[in-house]
Amino acid sequence: MEKELFQFSQKQVQVLFDATFNLVNELSGGKKLIFITDQNLFNLHEEKFKGYQTIIIPAGEANKNQATVNQVINELIAIGADRKSFIVGVGGGVVTDLAGFVASIFMRGISFGFVPTSILAMVDAAVGGKNGIDVGGFKNMVGVIRHPEFLLYDYQFLKTLPEEEWRSGFAEIIKHACIKDRGLFTFLQNKKLSDFQNEHKLIADLVKQNVLIKYKVVSEDENENGERQLLNFGHTIGHAIEHECTLMHGYAISIGMVAATEISEKIDGINDNRIVLVKELLKKYGLPTTSNFDREKAWNIMLADKKKSGGYLNFIVLDEIGKASVKQLALPKLHTYLTELSLS
Repeated sequence: MEKELFQFSQKQVQVLFDATFNLVNELSGGKKLIFITDQNLFNLHEEKFKGYQTIIIPAGEANKNQATVNQVINELIAIGADRKSFIVGVGGGVVTDLAGFVASIFMRGISFGFVPTSILAMVDAAVGGKNGIDVGGFKNMVGVIRHPEFLLYDYQFLKTLPEEEWRSGFAEIIKHACIKDRGLFTFLQNKKLSDFQNEHKLIADLVKQNVLIKYKVVSEDENENGERQLLNFGHTIGHAIEHECTLMHGYAISIGMVAATEISEKIDGINDNRIVLVKELLKKYGLPTTSNFDREKAWNIMLADKKKSGGYLNFIVLDEIGKASVKQLALPKLHTYLTELSLS
């Protein structure tokens, strides 16, 4: 086990890499533990929750909404949760997002921690303090920034992770490589998904490397006023595709990154090999790079994007492999770029 302490402006977060699930008791400081997980994970790992009060939510992004929040809060009230209770979200990004949100608003905020169990949650969703829910077709429209007391990484959960969830999670790993780490990009080019699935140390080291990338960005810009916006590479269009085509998050972000890279080349007027390299790497890890999504439906969703201000939207462009920047695009210009996308 490796322990790191992540320092944010108002919170120090314990991060335990390659740890075991049973350490949760110790990490909660003796408070009354209440687990929140989803039905799929509970079915696979029911033995881990024996003896604990566990709230089970329906699985899937479609359930990351206010109705589920209400369900969880009603169950918390029914089991007598109070300000000394400790919520632990065990699951993928939907569970950690929702558990963190509930803990942040229940009784004006109680302590919580995360045990992320998917690649996507491990490297992205559970890191950085963003917690929230979707409203209609709009991703994470309601939420808070509040950090957990701890993150516990038990890679044994990955043994039951479905193949498509592995691929989906690697979209966020490839995103980090695109915007921040050319060396990581090259490393991924020389590996394949099965390498990480079959070698414990390889996936453990990769997860830690990605967590550290995201932590560095977030610690310098917790409230997303500058550098943290880079983490949205591929997400502006990707979120719209995710809703319109009901794709898994990572699959939609993969297509969104291809779209963003194509737009990046148009913005700087240089047609180099960026888009070729990005597409090849995404395909190597089983991710989609094409889509015939409805551009106007996607545009209407994008108009509600949180990065929009006035007649402009902050769009993340890929300047080169390993380096990205924020460009303020006028909405009419972005609409033109969207309609002209080839995505072929």
